[in-house]
Amino acid sequence: MNMTRWPQVSMIILCAWISSGQSVAQQPSDSPAVLDSAKIEQLTGMKGGLDKTEPVFKVSQPRKDLNATVAGVKMIPEMGLTSWAGFQAVGDQVMVMGDIVLLEDQVNPVMSAALDNGLEVTGLHNHFLWDKPRIMFMHIGGMGSLETLAAGVGKVFAKAKEKHGDKKQAPAAGFDTAKTTLDPKPIETILGASAEKTGPIYKVTLGRTTQMSGHGAGKAMGVNTWAAFAGSNDKAVVDGDFAMLDSELQGVLKALRGANINIVAIHHHMVNETPKIVFLHYWGTGSVNDLAKGIKTALDTQAKS
Repeated sequence: MNMTRWPQVSMIILCAWISSGQSVAQQPSDSPAVLDSAKIEQLTGMKGGLDKTEPVFKVSQPRKDLNATVAGVKMIPEMGLTSWAGFQAVGDQVMVMGDIVLLEDQVNPVMSAALDNGLEVTGLHNHFLWDKPRIMFMHIGGMGSLETLAAGVGKVFAKAKEKHGDKKQAPAAGFDTAKTTLDPKPIETILGASAEKTGPIYKVTLGRTTQMSGHGAGKAMGVNTWAAFAGSNDKAVVDGDFAMLDSELQGVLKALRGANINIVAIHHHMVNETPKIVFLHYWGTGSVNDLAKGIKTALDTQAKS
């Protein structure tokens, strides 16, 4: 054997070994999870498709049952009346985002289905004016295992298929807030704040603070949580806002829904504030004690977050 070739052979072997080692080292330990589209379809109960430009697997549910008009214009699902959820692998987890098209009496039952099944609710608002019937849009999100998120989305979509929603969530009819006779003392005791009387209504307002263009903005500028009570001690109504940090939203939602208080809207009132403040509008009927306790439970979640 020609011994002069040994250095060349050794060099080739060494280079191959180094190259092999680099190949292994360059493989990330948290390589992205591969989306199991078949499992997503199975757990959500819907067919989907992979986006051609992004690694997102999307399932959708056209709301063909709505028979909706906007300002007298007949609407079809392609005009923005299609519920959807998109799944994307992120490291060893999966991220989901979606938009659910709902009749107003479906909003709170569907929201509870989302909150109870591993999903976050991130927005609730209207997309139209003069729509008949009234249509709301609920945005959902989440990060976790594919199984948990897809199963949660499946339960949300299944709940949304219920034609008339949960009628028990609708507020009682025939209520005249001008004839309020309630005693505000239970409200003040439970909430730990004074109730201001405006006409026949008793209102509690709790301020928050944020910065707008480097200047403080607080309670008097509308950065506040408030609750307005009317009616009698046994048969009352409450409506109001919650001012929250992003991190507080899910806890407040779960507490209010746990108290059978309806969520009406989730959105922003400002832009470019620091910290960011999210506003939630709510409506509930019941005894004064039960309503005040539900609001207090939601307030307590903010203190813990």
